[in-house]
This record gives sequence, C-alpha cells and structure tokens, in this order.
Amino acid sequence: MGEAKASKTAILTKDQMLRVLPKRLKGNYTDAILDSVNKCAQDQSFREFFRDNVLSYTSVMQSGRYKLTSYVSAVKYVSHKLLGDKDIEAYAKTFPDRYQRMKDEGNSQNVIASFASAFKKNKLVQGVFEQSIMPTHILNADLFQKAINTQAELMMNARSEKVRSDAASSLMTHLKPPETKKIELDIGLKQDQSLADLREATGELVRMQRKQMEDGNINALEIANSTIIKTVDSVES
Repeated sequence: MGEAKASKTAILTKDQMLRVLPKRLKGNYTDAILDSVNKCAQDQSFREFFRDNVLSYTSVMQSGRYKLTSYVSAVKYVSHKLLGDKDIEAYAKTFPDRYQRMKDEGNSQNVIASFASAFKKNKLVQGVFEQSIMPTHILNADLFQKAINTQAELMMNARSEKVRSDAASSLMTHLKPPETKKIELDIGLKQDQSLADLREATGELVRMQRKQMEDGNINALEIANSTIIKTVDSVES
C-alpha cells in the first residue's frame, strides 16, 4: 500500500478506519480513501499526525451529509494549519493537483487565496477545527495555578498593604465556591368561588364563637379543642 514500508506505525488500517466511522458512513469506505491518507506525505511524522487526526474527529460527520473524501480533505487541511501553515499553504498541500492547475491557468495568488479562504470557512472544516482546539482553561491550567500561587505569595509577604489587599481580593474572587442557585417557585392561588365561600364560612364561624364567648356559653379552651368538621362513618346495611 504505497508508503507502507516506511513505517508500520504510520499506517492507517481498514479496521481502524471502519471502527471510528459513524455507522451510516461505513458503506462509503473505499481503499482509495485509505490510500489517500497513507500516501499523503513523505514525512512520517506528519503522516502519523494526520492519521491520528483522521481517527479522532469523525464525530463531526454525525450531523450533516458529508462525503468521506471531504472529511479526509478537511482533516488534512486542519492538520497542516495546526502545524503552523498559512491558509494558502495548507490549501496547496491539501489539494496539490488543484493548486497546480489553478497556477497553470494563470490565476493570481489573490484568486487562489480567495479559494483557500472559502475552503477554510466550510462547515465541515470548521467542525474539525472545533474538535481539534483544546479549551483555553485546560490548555492554560498550569498558568492559572502559577497565578494563584503568585497572588497568595503577594497576599502573605508584600510590603504594601494595598498589594496584599488586592491579592487577597483576587483570590477570594477566583477561588470562591460555586454559588447555590435558589429556585424560586411562583405559586398562585386560584381565586375561584369555592375559595371565597370558604373564606366567608370561616369568618362566620369566628363571629359565632366570639358571640358565644361574650355570652359566657363557651371559653377559649373549649374553642381550641372543638371539632370544626365532624365526620360520620357510613354504615352499610
């Protein structure tokens, strides 16, 4: 398979490819696509890097109707970009035959650059870019810890009170525990006729009990122990 003799570790195999492809795209596999990965460059380091990227970013094809060949081209372009190539350089290395044809046809570098720019904005290419970029907070976790250590050192040992105060404030801001979010429930009472009737009946009961206390027929303790609703057990005949 072309450059396979160069290094067994740099070769993408059919089994590897099929293992990571979304189910609906497995039928699109061809040996020609595999060869396009394994023959992409003389440089073994890039070939290994490209192969690993091809295996890593297949999830971008879960949404959208993409050709497998388009995916391989997108990954190849992004791989060159990740290694520092400019847009037009990455485009030329991804599509060497197309690039050479455009030059032979007399297209200026500006025209070719516009095609390279358009390819970079392709939705599939952008999806691969998003997969390849590590979140900034993870990428710079060591710097964040060093910043914390520096602030702690200033808080404890700086000669200036303001510097110590600012460092302490910074630490409290960035290291405070997550705030517990309060869940507010808006419970509304339905103002229907039954509620109004209940309110009126309760008021009437209070007036009657007050009258009975004034007449000396009942005391507060008896009211407290009185039964408002008397239940009657039904007896089956």
